[in-house]
Amino acid sequence: MFEKFSNIIEGKFAGPLEKLSNQRHLRAIRDGIIATLPIIIVSSLLMVVAFSYNQMPESWALAKFIKANAVAILLPYRMSMYIMTLYAVFGIGYSLAKSYDLDGLSGAIMAELTFLLTIVPVSIPDVTDSITALASKNAELNAFLQQLPSGYVIPAENLGSAGMFIGILSAFIGVEIYRFTQVKGIKITMPAAVPPAVARSFESLTPTIIIILGMSTITMWLGIDVHSIVGTLIKPLVNATDTLPSTLIIIFLIMFFWSFGIHGDSIVSSLARPIWLILLDQNTAAVAAGKVATHIGVEPFLQWFVHIGGSGATLGLAILFCFKAKSKYGKTLGRTTILPSIFNINEPMIFGAPIVLNPMLLIPFIVIPLVLATIAWVATAMHLVNCAVTIAPWTLPGPIGAYLACGGDWRAAVLNIILIVISVVLYYPFFKMYDKELLEEEKAKKLLKDKR
Repeated sequence: MFEKFSNIIEGKFAGPLEKLSNQRHLRAIRDGIIATLPIIIVSSLLMVVAFSYNQMPESWALAKFIKANAVAILLPYRMSMYIMTLYAVFGIGYSLAKSYDLDGLSGAIMAELTFLLTIVPVSIPDVTDSITALASKNAELNAFLQQLPSGYVIPAENLGSAGMFIGILSAFIGVEIYRFTQVKGIKITMPAAVPPAVARSFESLTPTIIIILGMSTITMWLGIDVHSIVGTLIKPLVNATDTLPSTLIIIFLIMFFWSFGIHGDSIVSSLARPIWLILLDQNTAAVAAGKVATHIGVEPFLQWFVHIGGSGATLGLAILFCFKAKSKYGKTLGRTTILPSIFNINEPMIFGAPIVLNPMLLIPFIVIPLVLATIAWVATAMHLVNCAVTIAPWTLPGPIGAYLACGGDWRAAVLNIILIVISVVLYYPFFKMYDKELLEEEKAKKLLKDKR
């Protein structure tokens, strides 16, 4: 029965889902956001350093130094992760343009231009005039206001996670306008003798005119605040994602697709990642402001408390195969997969056991992540563990990654170890049945060989 069901799934859905995961716009979002991960990882680790004095005795000189210089340590964070949408838009535009066989750099610039034109600069005098009127009797505040530079500033919050959805849409609009002018020939074509870089810049004149005039009309001249409109529309979606039921649904879908050999992360996680980044950035910003992070349902939560060893929490299964297997194949599989699993690489286990289309291992593969997520969620909600505030490199061993992701919280490392133990216990009865089956097959083959 299971085999028939799996054949139906593979025949009817594998193709369309594979096409969905490779759809150019979704792939551009995935590539653009993944390209920002080094920035997010490094800059958010500065957050761990800036507040590491909380984990040290107050008498330590290092603790005093870090506390006194916390603001300066966080300045690179404000120029990197704090404005991460600016970088993501460039990557999305580049990837989407390349998928159309267009010049990637021109596409990235068109995307960035479109996004920046959705943000209306604020005049500093406009901001300070009302404050000055109230502060006329306060000499110190008046002196501070006089030191502020004149001119225009860009609201930085729109360059961060709050502007992510607008950034994605802007990248699509900018590149599609660029593609339209190229396909329809609405461009200035230079002679062949002109250097390629110069020729590309002239070809980009037409889409640049369309983008600047079109976006400026909407946002700056008509005064339509697209960021507020989109923010209001997606707020329920963001809030809904940060719940245990939503997290369990996301995990189930990832596991379900993996069960049939379809990369669940490339489909489900790509769609959820923009929301995860918004929630994670809000956690990071809260900690930077001296407040407590409150969002549990972020991507590092799944990485370090659910998918320990890779999707399906297969580190527990790798440990069992490595140390408890009696079959020759099981022992070999365990020795081969244990090291990659420690560093969260589990394709050898998924396709080597195999777990894919294997009813005996699929049940724990799907159920165990749901159990671990529930336990970790409850522990975090009860403030036994801090919420994740940063993205640690995904190839780190679980306890180390959990410690860093939760801002240097040693309790996160302990929780990660406890969850690994739980995964071993829950995998054990299924592993034992499967290993016994492998052993019987090996004995049968050996007996057949001896008879020959």
